[in-house]
Amino acid sequence: MLLRRIFLAVFGFSAGMITAGGVFTVLLAVGLIPRFAGRTHTGRKVMLYETMVILGTAVGDIVSVFEPQMHWGMAAGQVLLVLYGGFAGIFVGCLAMAIAEMLDSIPIFARRIGFRHGLGVAVLAMALGRMAGSLLYFYEKMYLFGG
Repeated sequence: MLLRRIFLAVFGFSAGMITAGGVFTVLLAVGLIPRFAGRTHTGRKVMLYETMVILGTAVGDIVSVFEPQMHWGMAAGQVLLVLYGGFAGIFVGCLAMAIAEMLDSIPIFARRIGFRHGLGVAVLAMALGRMAGSLLYFYEKMYLFGG
């Protein structure tokens, strides 16, 4: 039984690290972290940002394999889940926007349809729409029915 658990832990951790390697490859190809550092004028902290991404991925990998016991109670676990969900959503949204920006699809689309002013409002509206859809998805518990 112990040997089986050790095997599963090593296998799960290895699979997670392979997946994380793919994520890091996408992040490097898109240049998401240096782009954030450039936009926020914190270029001297790029190494810290990259370290935090790696650390977050490793901790997420370990937590998903070992399923830690919540000793703080249900409410604290739900608060942590909401915080994680918020930050994960922000990250995925920023990654999607970075990929779209890298492909120059938003400026090309805006130019093709003659959209001159209010591009920032349109992007914000898309982000808020996605957030509203996600909140509705989880509030209505659509994930239970595969919807």
